[in-house]
Amino acid sequence: MNIVDIINKKREKEELTREEIAYAFNSYLDGSIKDYQMSALLMAICINGMTDRETFDLVDIFIKSGDILDLSMIPGVKVDKHSTGGIGDKITLIIGPIVSSCGVIVPKMSGRGLGYTGGTIDKLESIKGFKTSLTEEEFIQELKDIGFAVTSQTSNLCPLDKVIYALRDVTGTTASIPLIAASIMSKKIAGGADKILIDIKCGNGAMMKTMDEALKLKNIMEKVGKFYNRETICEITDMNIPLGSNIGNALEVIEAIDVLKGKRGKLTDLALKISAEMIKISKNITYDMALQEASTALQSGKAYQKFLDFVKCQGGDINSLQVSDIKQEIKANKAGTVKNINALNIGKLSCHLGAGRINKEDKIDYGVGVVLNKIIDDKVEIGDTLFTLYKNKTEPIELIIDDYYEIN
Repeated sequence: MNIVDIINKKREKEELTREEIAYAFNSYLDGSIKDYQMSALLMAICINGMTDRETFDLVDIFIKSGDILDLSMIPGVKVDKHSTGGIGDKITLIIGPIVSSCGVIVPKMSGRGLGYTGGTIDKLESIKGFKTSLTEEEFIQELKDIGFAVTSQTSNLCPLDKVIYALRDVTGTTASIPLIAASIMSKKIAGGADKILIDIKCGNGAMMKTMDEALKLKNIMEKVGKFYNRETICEITDMNIPLGSNIGNALEVIEAIDVLKGKRGKLTDLALKISAEMIKISKNITYDMALQEASTALQSGKAYQKFLDFVKCQGGDINSLQVSDIKQEIKANKAGTVKNINALNIGKLSCHLGAGRINKEDKIDYGVGVVLNKIIDDKVEIGDTLFTLYKNKTEPIELIIDDYYEIN
């Protein structure tokens, strides 16, 4: 086969055969197809999409590129949760401890940042000593010991997705429904979970910009889950404004800890909602009963203790979290009420500060980011601090406030 012919075929909106898909993607994994060729194919897919059959084939090819984790030796229902990514989305760090402290096993395979959205692995690596690459034996043992573990993709589990994921991040091909579905569902199925909850972020600060796109993604992922006999539930949540107040790796871990310690707000409400859905499908109880369990775990401190056990179990020092001491406050130039916060622009700003990757080889600065001092519906006076930049350079950054905050 010829990769150029395959690129041209997809460019012309034709359906690829399974053999063509397998040849292209497996050849990229073994190095015989180069970055620039796979980038061209990914862009053609991003623009022209894939049929359901092509997407099913891609999921299967991703899964079969490596091992499939067997968690059957761990008693109980295993429930995994995945978010499609959004600005300030640190929800995994909150729901994992809540759900596992309610007796549900939560095996979590997470990724690094994709585009302007941060990755759970990057956030956890802001904790000094935290080990994000677990062997299968370590992963299984931690699930047995505390019921919750997070690992990056091992070299043997969906290795094809791992290399494609990194390339998509830096080639403008993140916002593709079939590529998103294949990436997420291949990892979830290969990761051994019995049931899967997908949090589809929709809005300005997410890869799915419109409800129509979110519903299409929900539809294909639920179809893939059914095909593999995994109960898959997709929740669509708003991402037109950042999730929480902190954007940036260490900053987001700190905010997650604040929620686990009892801080209330929209972030807490969403975490409890998703936790309740996971508990509901794992224990086959009503949503109200599951929400009560989740709320009790949070209010009693059990969830926070579970988070501490989790960090310790993976070698992290929770007292090592550090944010940059170089700060710049962005002040309001007019009075009024905060009507909107542009999540995408905040995410781009955080990435520009060093919290994300522009190029595949970029190193992340874990201590930089953005903290929102004013949120939706807050009253603002001239001179009030709207948001604070945590930077690694002392030079001031000139910003147009209206690009980030709408104040009327």
